[in-house]
Amino acid sequence: MSDTADTLLLHDSLTRARKPFAPIDPDNVRLYVCGPTVYDLAHIGNARPVVVFDVLARLLRRRHPRVTYVRNITDVDDKINARSLETGEPIGAITARTAAEFERDMAALGCLPPDVEPRATQHIPEMIAIIERLIAGGHAYAAEGHVLFSVASDPGYGRLSGRSPDELLAGARIDVAPYKRDPGDFVLWKPSTPELPGWDSPWGRGRPGWHIECSAMAWRYLGEAFDLHGGGHDLIFPHHENEMAQSCCAFPGTGFARTWVHNGMLLVNGEKMSKSLGNFVTVRDVLANGPWAGEAFRLLLLKTHYRMPLDYAVSRLEEARGELDDFYNALFKAPATDPAAPIVAEMAGWALAPLLDDLNTPLALARLHDLRTLENVASTGGSATAVLGRIGRAWHAAPGQAAAAIRAAGAVLGLYQSDPKAWRQGGAAEGDAGGAEAVEAAIEARLAARRRKDWAEADRIRAELAAQGIVLEDGPKGTSWRRG
Repeated sequence: MSDTADTLLLHDSLTRARKPFAPIDPDNVRLYVCGPTVYDLAHIGNARPVVVFDVLARLLRRRHPRVTYVRNITDVDDKINARSLETGEPIGAITARTAAEFERDMAALGCLPPDVEPRATQHIPEMIAIIERLIAGGHAYAAEGHVLFSVASDPGYGRLSGRSPDELLAGARIDVAPYKRDPGDFVLWKPSTPELPGWDSPWGRGRPGWHIECSAMAWRYLGEAFDLHGGGHDLIFPHHENEMAQSCCAFPGTGFARTWVHNGMLLVNGEKMSKSLGNFVTVRDVLANGPWAGEAFRLLLLKTHYRMPLDYAVSRLEEARGELDDFYNALFKAPATDPAAPIVAEMAGWALAPLLDDLNTPLALARLHDLRTLENVASTGGSATAVLGRIGRAWHAAPGQAAAAIRAAGAVLGLYQSDPKAWRQGGAAEGDAGGAEAVEAAIEARLAARRRKDWAEADRIRAELAAQGIVLEDGPKGTSWRRG
């Protein structure tokens, strides 16, 4: 059975229910995800939505001929302006550097780049056009160089967050200003002083508000209505609430995004991450743990359902590394096999089927553990009766086939795609060729000692390598090594 014949269910934040995903155009699924504001290194909370929606995009590409995945870069924002004033570094230099660092960090987590990565500063005309439509429709007004969205003009305002009018005011961190008609009205355009970035507009030199940026970029690349809008749970209000309101009012009857998907928050050692608590962790901090850390952190994220809170700790990162070690050891030992074999496709489809139930990555990972067990049994000639009985399958997999299925399913999760030999050797085969060559030379010297029955020398070499964290494994095909 192919998983493409089944229905993808996603929890929609707007309806607060899980519903079948029915794209507007099945031949081109359109997805928009809010990206970073580029003024500093990405923290691990920033990384969670990138990984979550990377998996969703990979799954959608498995099921549809084309996916247009747009993730923006916010490169005009008051936080960026403040950082420039604080450090003296030009705004353009800050945004160029931090955007490149963000992309490098996300690539280290195994995330593919989006199809389109627009920058806010390149879409000022689209923002102005939407604001003009809102003013013409009676949904926005100009006042003292500002343009504000009139929340009273939208009877549906608040439906995404599910908040009452009082709750909306309390949660919006209202900026009380004399030019506002209503305290809850939010800024679409604001004036810029000479030292701040600004663009000419019908309302004077100024810059956009945050919310209008995403509306404009989604409209530019995905149209007035599209399939999926994603982001962190913390963006539901006010950002996504305001984004939906202004887009629906600018383009009446379109509905903007058909489905809203939000990931849960990320904690550190049980507490909300903050610099004041001293538990602020950047992606760069995680990656500093070693060449294995990017994939281990990705696995850690996927072990918890995307809508649930996730607690990060270094100990959990180490546990994820141990799981990856077990998988890469199994993949290393597995013989090459035809990845197009029907049984491989069937096993991979079975492992990925839980993703159709609101991206249930924990269950998909559990099924990959079952496939690893099957591979280990097949390679040792043991009995698979127990695991096959538990999972309700009658597979008779030859050695290598379950391993091939792990690789195939792992490609959708963004896991288990590294070279198993390089993984076992701690990246030495890729990033430390000299170190790998030294180990290989020592192994050859040990084998030569064994051939001449110099057991003392062979044991000395093994002990010397063990002291360096190198574990030797003798087998029918010779001696392999890994870092312990």
